[in-house]
Amino acid sequence: MTVNTSRNTIEFGCKPVTIEDIVAISRGASARVTDDAASRQRIEASAQFVKDLWQEEGVIYGVTTGYGDSCTVSIPPHLVEELPLHLTRFHGCGLGREFDRAHGRAILASRLASLSRGYSGVRMELLDRLASYIERDIVPVVPEEGSVGASGDLTPLSYVAASLVGERDVYFKGERKSAAEVLQAQGLAPLQLRPKEGLAIMNGTAVMTAIACLTFDRAQYLAKLATRLTAMVSVALKGNTNHFDGKLFSVKPHPGQGQIARWIHDDLQAAEVARNSDRLQDRYSVRCAPHIIGVLQDSLPWFRQFIETELNSANDNPIIDGEGEHVLHGGHFYGGHIAFAMDSLKVAVANIADLVDRQMALLMDVKFNNGLPSNLSGATPDRAMINHGFKAVQIGTSAWTAEALKHTMPASVFSRSTECHNQDKVSMGTIAARDCERVLELTEQVVAAGLLTATQAFYLRKQQSDFDHSAITPTLESMYAEVREYFDIVDEDRALEGVLRQTIQLIRDQRWELYPND
Repeated sequence: MTVNTSRNTIEFGCKPVTIEDIVAISRGASARVTDDAASRQRIEASAQFVKDLWQEEGVIYGVTTGYGDSCTVSIPPHLVEELPLHLTRFHGCGLGREFDRAHGRAILASRLASLSRGYSGVRMELLDRLASYIERDIVPVVPEEGSVGASGDLTPLSYVAASLVGERDVYFKGERKSAAEVLQAQGLAPLQLRPKEGLAIMNGTAVMTAIACLTFDRAQYLAKLATRLTAMVSVALKGNTNHFDGKLFSVKPHPGQGQIARWIHDDLQAAEVARNSDRLQDRYSVRCAPHIIGVLQDSLPWFRQFIETELNSANDNPIIDGEGEHVLHGGHFYGGHIAFAMDSLKVAVANIADLVDRQMALLMDVKFNNGLPSNLSGATPDRAMINHGFKAVQIGTSAWTAEALKHTMPASVFSRSTECHNQDKVSMGTIAARDCERVLELTEQVVAAGLLTATQAFYLRKQQSDFDHSAITPTLESMYAEVREYFDIVDEDRALEGVLRQTIQLIRDQRWELYPND
């Protein structure tokens, strides 16, 4: 992802935080806790109530009791203040790859969004420290694996809590360093977590929600890019523009589907010039593209609602209502909504990979590509027999698509009973989110290949004397030209890994401005 150099500041604790806010922080935006008096009063009252209650020998889960199945174990008063540190330490068992800096920043922001609601029993000092981490770009190193997504993201979030007390590692100024070293260099004293604060940091859905925000942003862009790519493929195949007519979609009025059709229709300037192909009906991967991409486009609003509601919720346990003086024991750490959203999003995105893979197959095959060279080779006739154009790229695309489709098995149905059967039904939300991210990575690879393939097809069409050049509208010509700035046409076989990787990065950086008026 690109880094936001404007350093805009996102405020937490007063108004709702959006997906775009979390994405902005992942790219470099800063954070601050609100100065709103009512919000700060609610936060401070929650922390004070925890302090007063345990000192009066009240019973609070995770404060005066052990954790999970150990909730029947009473903690003597002289050990209560040590308990949070033990929680951070025994959960230090994460494995697998580690989240990068962008993900780490999103995780910090997601946890700050929840804790700043003022129902978690944490001090303002802790919230300010999380905001300071974002401001100073101190990012905990968090392993990806180890959360079942109910009782929250305990193990990965333990790495956030541990960094606050000066333990484990952080990313700082492009390097991995010990948290203790960085805190000392920054003049920050390690926090001593108060009762409930370790649990408040760890017992929530911040990791899965942070990933969900980032995947939503990527999927939203992919829907637009796949739409533009479909318009290019339609032109390259001499397709029938009438497939995207507004009247047609008025009788099946899914709004997102209709929006995709309008975008393709506008890209083709179909209202100005009707270009009918030799076929009355194009094959499904072109004709039905609005119906396929439209599933994702129509799902985005409810994905947003699920994600942003979770993002702006108090999602730990117990909930501390300081102003009403209630301790509410429940299960708000359960990541079911994020799990369902991510399991659903990855299916919609994988269908984009499958769509583009099929479109590429049409472009490559002389039986279907309406007069283009085999495998889109740009070789001269005397050298065509030894050149293979995009043949291997299509094979690779088939592999990436198959892997994306394989990952669409819903993670949320694989609940496991764990922790002495206390956590006997869990969400698997973090695994679902990570799976969704993997599907997005693979689909971005497929779309990158599709974009280069369509650009090559455009070039080859332009060389044909009977081609109607007005079919390549200014919008599509601009897209073609932007890709050609870094992509040389394949007229002789060469390795394409480098340009594929470059295109993937441009997609992830959201390099092309698509449909700016929508």
